[in-house]
Amino acid sequence: MHKIAGAKAEEGASLEEVKNIAEKVIKNLGSMGVALTSCIVPEAKKPTFTLKDDEMEIGVGIHGEPGICRETLKTSDEITEKLLHKILENLKVSFGEEVAVMINGLGATPLMELYIVNNKVQKILNEKGINIYKTYVGEFMTSLEMAGCSITLLKLDDELKKLLDAPANTIGFK
Repeated sequence: MHKIAGAKAEEGASLEEVKNIAEKVIKNLGSMGVALTSCIVPEAKKPTFTLKDDEMEIGVGIHGEPGICRETLKTSDEITEKLLHKILENLKVSFGEEVAVMINGLGATPLMELYIVNNKVQKILNEKGINIYKTYVGEFMTSLEMAGCSITLLKLDDELKKLLDAPANTIGFK
């Protein structure tokens, strides 16, 4: 959302127009994360939540907040299927629609593991006939040293694609 709103502002749009495009993104965006470990907020000096070795936290926040449920640890494919199912159900993405995909590491997940998640996301979307316009894999918004990732989908139209393609001078989008 920040990239698209920033691109709109960079075009010289009014504050109202930037607000409107941000709201459009919000309506077309679905994201869900999973944590395999907690993070330690430096000021707190302790984990924000505690997980057993065989547990995962579903629906975690990017600031290290606990999720909406805790489950027994699953394989990366099973985790990906669960997160993506919830996102697709919420967004109501249809056959033939176009999306941008972001696989975001939460701070302590190796890039190779993020690409394993991405591989499963790509397979599921292809099987459902959902067109993938662009994919981002990496650490774009972390929760310090939390192990896990988030999956984000953005339903696209021509306006959103144009703004998504606009250059952004940031570490994540160079």
